[in-house]
Amino acid sequence: MRRSFIITTTILALAAGTSARADDLKIALIYGKTGPLEAYAKQTETGLQMGFEYATKGTMTLDGRKIVIITKDDQGKPDLAKAALAEAYQDDKADIAIGTTSSAAALAILPVAEENKKILIVEPAVADQITGEKWNRYIFRTARNSSQDAISNAVAIGKQGVTVATLAQDYAFGRDGVAAFKEALAKTGATLAAEEYAPTNTTDFTAVGQRLFDALKDKPGRKVIWVIWAGAGNPLAKLQDMDPKRYGIELSTGGNILPALAAYKGLPGMEGATYYFYEIPKNPVNDWLVAEHQKRFKAPPDFFTAGGFAAAMSVVAAVTKAKSTDTEKLITAMEGLEFDTPKGKMVFRKEDHQALQSMYAFKVKVDPNVAWAVLEPVRELKIEDMDVPVKNKR
Repeated sequence: MRRSFIITTTILALAAGTSARADDLKIALIYGKTGPLEAYAKQTETGLQMGFEYATKGTMTLDGRKIVIITKDDQGKPDLAKAALAEAYQDDKADIAIGTTSSAAALAILPVAEENKKILIVEPAVADQITGEKWNRYIFRTARNSSQDAISNAVAIGKQGVTVATLAQDYAFGRDGVAAFKEALAKTGATLAAEEYAPTNTTDFTAVGQRLFDALKDKPGRKVIWVIWAGAGNPLAKLQDMDPKRYGIELSTGGNILPALAAYKGLPGMEGATYYFYEIPKNPVNDWLVAEHQKRFKAPPDFFTAGGFAAAMSVVAAVTKAKSTDTEKLITAMEGLEFDTPKGKMVFRKEDHQALQSMYAFKVKVDPNVAWAVLEPVRELKIEDMDVPVKNKR
């Protein structure tokens, strides 16, 4: 019955011509390969495979076992995600699972990891609840969380005399993001004037944009609309078309995938903070990823490629330290674990298993020879620069 839920199940051995065997190290990737977040999912898969290749020095083996990735498409749907993860643990005998793309689907699968007493590394879903109130001890996350996004963006734009209004999608990702942003913004001395939420499939932002303009237009000082949005819709371009400059209003948002950054070219000078942009981190891991990705795909690595890569590196670091895929040994090894990624060092915080990591404040620069906006680094926000709250009840 569970299998009837799964649209695609593919076993990809990371060495050509092999198939999964009982003694292989099986990693399940649950992701929204079809559906609204398909672009994110494909990048995660590419990054995961390249990350294992880099971390194992091309051997594709770990602890003497061949690494096999078992992929399952949940279409971004919570019920399909639950069925996929249960099947991965129970039928495919996955040692560790990674996923998923949608925050709603990720929240749905957290109890499945607990029921099966198996590790789930959450990548790339960001809702705070994943390592907050819905967390359990089997959950680790290499993806940044909403608080990390929000704190870095609040630090990038917030200060005394600044008034901000927010626009977000009306589901866990958007609401968690704004809640965390509000908390972080309050510490900068800036004022929050309004919050607007729109359905994920919204294409007409006229009414919501007008409400945001009305909330800000008569305020003194710097006025900013901060947008948190994933997938289609492009509210930034729609808001820009409504000419916020006539009221002295600026737009701001976090980083995004390269196709989405094409829209940022209409917003030169816009400030925000990002999880990753391929030109920003300076370290050997990122150098290899950028060069190798360019060679293979004739394009630089994207936002979620870095995330998949980090997840793979965390698995290799954890299994190497634990010398086992036994769940309890892995938990012991992973709590407080430091590991390298394309963004530099990440650390799984012991209290909630959230990977603490750098974020990057940026300013948009337009280069006519580049198809997307260039995110020029303003400053690296290091682990110690961000007071990311622990939100679980451990």
